[in-house]
Amino acid sequence: MPGYQVRTETLQLGGEDWHIRRLSDDQQYTDTDHSAADIGLPPAGWSHFGQVWPSSRVLALAMLTHPIAGLRVLEIGAGLALASLVMHRRGADVTVSDWHPLTEEFLRHNLALNGLGPLPYQAGNWESTAATDNPALGRFDLIVGSDLLYERQQPAQLAAFIFRHAAPAAVVIIVDPDRGNRPAFGRDMAALGFTLTMLSAARTLEDGVAYKGRFLTFTR
Repeated sequence: MPGYQVRTETLQLGGEDWHIRRLSDDQQYTDTDHSAADIGLPPAGWSHFGQVWPSSRVLALAMLTHPIAGLRVLEIGAGLALASLVMHRRGADVTVSDWHPLTEEFLRHNLALNGLGPLPYQAGNWESTAATDNPALGRFDLIVGSDLLYERQQPAQLAAFIFRHAAPAAVVIIVDPDRGNRPAFGRDMAALGFTLTMLSAARTLEDGVAYKGRFLTFTR
């Protein structure tokens, strides 16, 4: 692969093997076609999409059993879209969304590695009002995401994006590793009419990593 290096990792989720193509490390950067620069993606964050983070494992584990029948589902800031792969295997109507220019390419590879058919993908840069004002994306009954609140400006931007794309009776589930921006996100969502239920996500993951975070579930 020109410009970056990848590896394929096998994960255990709920006793099943998942084969995930990811970046070989979190210290890479390439932007020969300026696609990342054009959308304002900084070099320091370029490689973040290409790792399987602990919060994404927690979300994927939750989606192994969460009710999905008959729901239109959106994973936001999906990165390698592990939760979407899990729900897709269960037969869910899932759309994957992220702003990184390589997300869709990695999604295609990981679907094939796991014997899964295509999934719809929509670029969604919710960090910019203009870029995320995307009526073609539509509205969803269930919106999920993991570890999305690591920048100071993100709570308000993410809340606004969710508001635009949540169906009237939507449920929103965010797995958060106790980022400092979590309280601001709760306040921004409350201002838009959402009610928060917060539960501990503390657990030991199947790779032995201890995870301490929270499930943030919003309804309205």
